[in-house]
Amino acid sequence: MDSGSDKIGIVVLSRDPLRDPTRLLVRRVYAYVAYRIGDGPDAEDVTSETFERALRYRDSYDASKGEVASWLIGIARQCINDAAHRRIPEPIGVGRDETAPGQLEDDALRRLMLADALRTLDRRDQDLIALRYGSDLPARQIAEIVGMSTNAVEVALHRALGRLRARLEGESALETLESQLSSDLHVPRRAPQP
Repeated sequence: MDSGSDKIGIVVLSRDPLRDPTRLLVRRVYAYVAYRIGDGPDAEDVTSETFERALRYRDSYDASKGEVASWLIGIARQCINDAAHRRIPEPIGVGRDETAPGQLEDDALRRLMLADALRTLDRRDQDLIALRYGSDLPARQIAEIVGMSTNAVEVALHRALGRLRARLEGESALETLESQLSSDLHVPRRAPQP
């Protein structure tokens, strides 16, 4: 082969966003999906569907519009919406038989309280929090996904977290949840009130 055809092959390979899907990309997409719909088989299915669509539509990826992770999270958001429309509600009393490490009751209570508080937020706040803390994306990548400026994302996240804190009732409940929030959401602890 001559060097001219080699260069064309290199250019084509470098434009393929999925030429080398790393574990990090899969984990990041799965983390976002699991944060939005819960950990388990449903999250695995949506993550698989995300990468299936990405493979099918990889020619539509434009590196000048953002990073591969942002593109994949955008696809995952659509897959989550599609899965929500297909989902059949689970009968009451039927659940997953999973155990968590540590003190199961305390962990479960904190997670339920946090999940309830998150559900009271509007969809945009939920999405921003999921993108930031579920998928661990920086504000710049979130801005690319949602079509906002980086500063607007940072402000919106700050306000969403403020609304989340306000919904967590009582000082004792807030203290109990702060350790969970700081580990799950990477939120700094509040200074004690005098």
